[in-house]
Amino acid sequence: MTVGGLAAGANSQQLERLRAYGERIGLAFQIVDDILDVAATSEELGKTAGKDIAAQKATYPALHGLPAAQAQAQALIEEAIDLLKDLNLQTPKLAELAQYIIARTF
Repeated sequence: MTVGGLAAGANSQQLERLRAYGERIGLAFQIVDDILDVAATSEELGKTAGKDIAAQKATYPALHGLPAAQAQAQALIEEAIDLLKDLNLQTPKLAELAQYIIARTF
């Protein structure tokens, strides 16, 4: 996210917010991916579901349960969108991207 901000002429405060936004949507994406591995079918995913459980991976759903993982992903997306406020940059696509990440599951 910061490279795009640099290209757009963002200042240091804006770059920090974009970096934090990127961290949050990245983690939310991974949590949603973990949730989908548990909650979706192989047909819905287009790949084999349940591979994380079979590999005994330490995922958010495995460690915290599905409802807590869903709540954490939602909270991260909300934080990411809040970081976009007051940037004085054209960021509607970034908010849409964040919403898409969570809509994959919920």
